[in-house]
Amino acid sequence: MTDPDCVFCKIIARRLPASILQEDDYGLVFLDIAPFEKGHALVIPKYHAAQMTDLPLVWLQRLAPLLQDTGRRLLRGLPCDGFNILQSNGRCASQVVPHVHFHVIPRWEGRPMSWKPGAYDSPAEQAALAARLRALR
Repeated sequence: MTDPDCVFCKIIARRLPASILQEDDYGLVFLDIAPFEKGHALVIPKYHAAQMTDLPLVWLQRLAPLLQDTGRRLLRGLPCDGFNILQSNGRCASQVVPHVHFHVIPRWEGRPMSWKPGAYDSPAEQAALAARLRALR
């Protein structure tokens, strides 16, 4: 199921660009364009559902390996000391794009969490980081 007006569905269909880290039949992982920290990734299902409660259980289950692997890539590739997984449902919960997605946000000891969107210094910096993370297994 897709929504032709959904930004994430357009990324899945390759109608919008993204710094993709990995994908399988059920999900896609890419770098957030307004990261809380550099390396902040989004894990999305290839099934359009606005909220997690709307997502068929099999799709939710199939995202778990991508979430785990994305965290592993951040730990090894940045490297970082840990990571947060954040999932919001509804505008009141700060969900900006109405398509289920999980934020995997790298964290470092001694660095407080900033909940303000940031940016990469350049598209080249974002592309280089995506390539480095993509190369990890």
